[in-house]
Amino acid sequence: MTVEEPSDPTNTLQKVESFSNEFVGFVKITMADGASGWGQVSTYHSDITCQVLHRQVAPWLIGQDVSDLDDKLDLVAEREHKFPGSYLRRAMAGLDTAIWDMRGKRAGKSVCELLGGTPGPLRVYASSMKRDITPEDEAKRILSLIDKHGYDAFKFRVGAECGRNQDEWPGRTEAIIPTIRKAVGDNFDLLVDANSCFEPVRAIEVGRMLEDNHIGHYEEPCPYWEPEKTRQVKEALSIDVSGGEQDCDLGWWKLLLQMHTVDIAQPDVCYIGGISRSLRVAAMAAEQKIPVTPHCANLSLVTLFTAHLLKALPNAGKYLEYSIEAADYYPWQYGLYRKDPYIIKDGKLSIADEPGWGVEISRDWLDKAGYQKTDEAYPWP
Repeated sequence: MTVEEPSDPTNTLQKVESFSNEFVGFVKITMADGASGWGQVSTYHSDITCQVLHRQVAPWLIGQDVSDLDDKLDLVAEREHKFPGSYLRRAMAGLDTAIWDMRGKRAGKSVCELLGGTPGPLRVYASSMKRDITPEDEAKRILSLIDKHGYDAFKFRVGAECGRNQDEWPGRTEAIIPTIRKAVGDNFDLLVDANSCFEPVRAIEVGRMLEDNHIGHYEEPCPYWEPEKTRQVKEALSIDVSGGEQDCDLGWWKLLLQMHTVDIAQPDVCYIGGISRSLRVAAMAAEQKIPVTPHCANLSLVTLFTAHLLKALPNAGKYLEYSIEAADYYPWQYGLYRKDPYIIKDGKLSIADEPGWGVEISRDWLDKAGYQKTDEAYPWP
């Protein structure tokens, strides 16, 4: 194929830089006219993801007009068609989210506004990541956080992560469901996450307990790589069954949604490849009248990306996922920003109307991170 040399420096990507450690990788892009923006690859093994960014993503787009971002990201996927999996998409997310930040700064608008939304408060659900906690201690913890931050929705864990039908310890699932409901009372939204634990028979059995305790959201009950099992659970229960956080292929998403595998779609902005690709999944879900409640399970930039996205989606779910884990659990998610963007008041996170993502990365953190740069392109045929 022949690609014409772009003539507009405002849309021409000139340089991609990354700053990473094992857990977090921030990305800075610079355009030919000097405009810049900040984004982030997905968390976890982010140093490896940044290698993928500089080896397999950035060189295809240096010197290219990225105004049609969907098309350019598709071209990267086509050029790297032998690598259809998660790392490539996690790397693409860094470039995509940095471009959206640049666009917002150039326009003097938040990304939320660029997407058609309105900044302001957004309801969150407090999301527990722990399974090594007793039902009683989990109940005490959420009651304390309700007093402090005003949460009115909470997600806790059942089963064991990819647990092959086993609980974290015998009887924990049966104990925690009624314990949490009794602690918070009836006028409180509760969600659970099984993280691919159960086979359908056991998943449905747990689902009946959830129904009996008025739990409204049952996440990833069965191994996510076997969607027919999740669909079987969905069809057997009256509560909403959700999933999709691990899925990063747009073709696969189309099939999952057309099959109505879940009641609620949960793409992860950074796992799937950024805002542009998340918008495409949201549009597919809207065609099937399926709401979108994205996965965003830590306080890196992924939660901020998701908040801006949710404020703009016509088929947005009820709330934003918000991790309640402190430094003893996720020490790496602290010290990332000059000013903390995550302040919860009355159970809501306020989305600022500042340009782009409205956040500044800590210089101290950047100075300690591994650095890479790409400013040369692969030759296009």
